Amino acid sequence: MSSTTPTPPPPFPEDPAADGSLTERRKAQTRLHIARTAAALFVRQGLRATRAEDIAHAAGVAPRTFYRYFATKEEAIGPLYAIGARRWVDAVRTAPAGTPLPRVLEEAARHTLTPGLGVTEESWNWVRALIRLAADNPALSRIWADACRTSERDLAEALAHRLTEGRPPRPDADVAARTRLCFAAAVACAAVRTAMESWAAGDGPAEGPEGPAALAAASLAALRDFPWDAVMPARDGSRNRRPS
Repeated sequence: MSSTTPTPPPPFPEDPAADGSLTERRKAQTRLHIARTAAALFVRQGLRATRAEDIAHAAGVAPRTFYRYFATKEEAIGPLYAIGARRWVDAVRTAPAGTPLPRVLEEAARHTLTPGLGVTEESWNWVRALIRLAADNPALSRIWADACRTSERDLAEALAHRLTEGRPPRPDADVAARTRLCFAAAVACAAVRTAMESWAAGDGPAEGPEGPAALAAASLAALRDFPWDAVMPARDGSRNRRPS
């Protein structure tokens, strides 16, 4: 292995969930630094040829520090998958109040997946490489799938928050309504995931009709006629108005 530390990939320069105490922020920064370094090594020299000790050395940390954050070398790039998923959910959560949900979902996808908006244009080569790594390795595929499942759960919570206008749902909320909400979140996340994976499998540009933003928006159109008014009962038992 070369003694030169690889340049960390730039896809996700900061973790939007890295708040809290100074100690927690420092831990998050160390975790992300190790993740970037791992991704750079995996892309440059291959997953099989890269050891956890190589990642630790390149990141400038002791092997014991590496294992404090990650159990395996494959888990080391998990934060990069997770941050990308969180950005999409955060865009849904912070969209202007009163915006119809189908539009919120489509605009959040465009913002997150358009080069220069959610992620810098330079970053998209790394995004493609990380998704291809997951497609080619069962261990990484599981980590990518875990990030997608977490995104699905978080999106369901974000949608519930918007549908109830920030009020917590009733403790005895209709199970069928909750199921419809989870189904909508699953469809939306699948639209984004499959767009990313389909684009990453080819060599086309990240912009244009075959870029991930356009592909995701086209699939998300399936939710325009979804019965949102039947999804989440309000606290008074009435149904929310259906977004137009």
